[in-house]
Amino acid sequence: MARTKEFDTDEVLNKAIDLFWDKGYNGCSMQDVVDGLGLSRSSIYETFGDKRQLFLDALKKYQRESMAAMEATVNAATSIRQFLTGAFESILPTCLEDPLQRGCFMVNSAVELAPHDPEIASLVKSNRQQVEDILYKAIKKGQKSGEISATLDARAIARFFYTNLSGIRVTAKAGADRKTLEDIIKVALSVL
Repeated sequence: MARTKEFDTDEVLNKAIDLFWDKGYNGCSMQDVVDGLGLSRSSIYETFGDKRQLFLDALKKYQRESMAAMEATVNAATSIRQFLTGAFESILPTCLEDPLQRGCFMVNSAVELAPHDPEIASLVKSNRQQVEDILYKAIKKGQKSGEISATLDARAIARFFYTNLSGIRVTAKAGADRKTLEDIIKVALSVL
């Protein structure tokens, strides 16, 4: 007779996100995973397969939730220019006030694992495309309303913004100060 799970898979994935985000995939031993999730090895293996699959499930959950939040924010925005400014400015507190300087879980995964793992590379690429598409739709909406200049291609601006959003996170993780990040944001937003 199969045992009933005595834990919430969603809650475990949230713990896994935090664990892998703090230590990275390679920085987490299986014992770290057991301790961090508060589950036995057998429960982890029965539910998720292995450490790699747990990591993938956690990264996919992070992606789904991040995309849903970004989509909801852009859909609720009354000003596309304010949405874009807010997207950049919201990075500052998360980057500068995090004592662990964790950066972005997806960006960290792109740097640590994508070059060596085709499945993670595919997930990172999908995430980049989704963010770019959301930014593109927002920029097109702003161009249509006259809020954003139509002199530049909306897709090119979306790609530029995605690259800057990711780059700011990496730069902050590497120890950049507020002034440096604010300068980058100011120049990035000047294309509008």
